Amino acid sequence: MSDTHLPRRAKALPAPLLDEIPHADVVFHAGDWVDTATLDLLESRSRRLVAVYGNNDGPELRARLPEVAYADLGGVRFAVVHDTGPARGREARCAADFPGGGVDVVVFGHSHIPWDTTAPGGPRLLNPGSPTDRRRQPHCTYLTATVADGALTDVVLHRLPPRT
Repeated sequence: MSDTHLPRRAKALPAPLLDEIPHADVVFHAGDWVDTATLDLLESRSRRLVAVYGNNDGPELRARLPEVAYADLGGVRFAVVHDTGPARGREARCAADFPGGGVDVVVFGHSHIPWDTTAPGGPRLLNPGSPTDRRRQPHCTYLTATVADGALTDVVLHRLPPRT
């Protein structure tokens, strides 16, 4: 997930997303938490949390989180970062920022727009959108995926029901 912006854009994380967290081996958050309570919640409910701060995160979150996080899961190397810049040229930029096959997947946020592409000769780029602030998108979203036998499979964009 990314761009939760709590409590500014919503009061809480959506129940369907919270219900999935204990079932995940790893939870990624690509920044723009805004509050430390959400970080505390995910740390308490996740088996493992890989997370970064975003441009809207203040000193408390920046003291607890890196700008870029790395994780090797079952032979798939992940990088998590908040902002990869404009959509135009993103693949080339990410291939240059994460060169030489050092990273297989870059999870990023910032735009609130779901994204799934692969940079030529570079990493797969995944943006889960936002579970709390859909902006110009039709739905609030998050992603799930499976790592098996050194490969990322079953990447699914989940649409959340509208808030009531």
